[in-house]
Amino acid sequence: MAPCTDVQRVFHGRGARQPGCEHLVLDAYPPVWLLTSFAPLPEPDVVAIGDALAQRWHAIAPGQPLNWVLQTRPSSGPAETRLMAGSVPDPHVVTEHGARYLVHLLRGQNHGLFPDMAAGRAWVHRTVAAHAAPQRMRVLNLFAYTCAFSVVARLAGAGQVLNMDMSRAALAIGQQNHQLNGVAAGASFAAHDVFSSWGKINRGGAYDLIVVDPPSYQKGSFVATKDYARVMRRLPDLLMPGGHALLCLNAPELGVDFLTGHMAEQAPELQFVERVANPPAFADADEERSLKVLAYRAPAA
Repeated sequence: MAPCTDVQRVFHGRGARQPGCEHLVLDAYPPVWLLTSFAPLPEPDVVAIGDALAQRWHAIAPGQPLNWVLQTRPSSGPAETRLMAGSVPDPHVVTEHGARYLVHLLRGQNHGLFPDMAAGRAWVHRTVAAHAAPQRMRVLNLFAYTCAFSVVARLAGAGQVLNMDMSRAALAIGQQNHQLNGVAAGASFAAHDVFSSWGKINRGGAYDLIVVDPPSYQKGSFVATKDYARVMRRLPDLLMPGGHALLCLNAPELGVDFLTGHMAEQAPELQFVERVANPPAFADADEERSLKVLAYRAPAA
């Protein structure tokens, strides 16, 4: 464990490369460490991990207080979040490659920024920055959550971004994220169900970049196995010639073939460009189970 200034994963037991630790992940949300256990964690293990964190922190940051939070997410029953040492800033603002984001570690299971999507955000930034006229780019951010993709698109120079998500609370944080980064102009926010808003989306005209980052399973909102194809079939009509679509899926039970197969059926005219590599910290013993981020491109005019 090294000192961190940006949000990042430090230990990824979920990748099954450390036998016996598949239930544990450790993330840095400076100045706080977040340990998440996806199984009940016996108290002696909690104490042992806390001691190890304290010893390592004393070595790499002598004289600085250790702040760490434990969240347990058993397969059955509610999640529990505990502040184990130190404190958590309020508001808590973290950074990633110069961008700033609000996070909330002590409430809920989604903390405002997902470290595993760092490479996807970097891809969006590169793609926008490489455009011949980024200031004329129109970006559609579906299932936008707290709008991190929109923030990096605007920071890279995109002229307009439409963020759509059912959660008004998440979009409100997204608006604050834009303000934190000085890119509030050019960003709009729509608290709507994507599936009942295609008319509104279409009225906005064609887009140069579409980001699709839905939950893999959210009852009453989105179930990947039945709903992802409904989004895919809309993409050809929504993209400008030469425009890009970035498709994201975090479902260990669904491999890359789930996305590529459905795209071949629903949007065969879009060309597969690449699978965006996950950050090294998220290395997995089976890459089919890891986060899938695929880029596609519409034919040129």
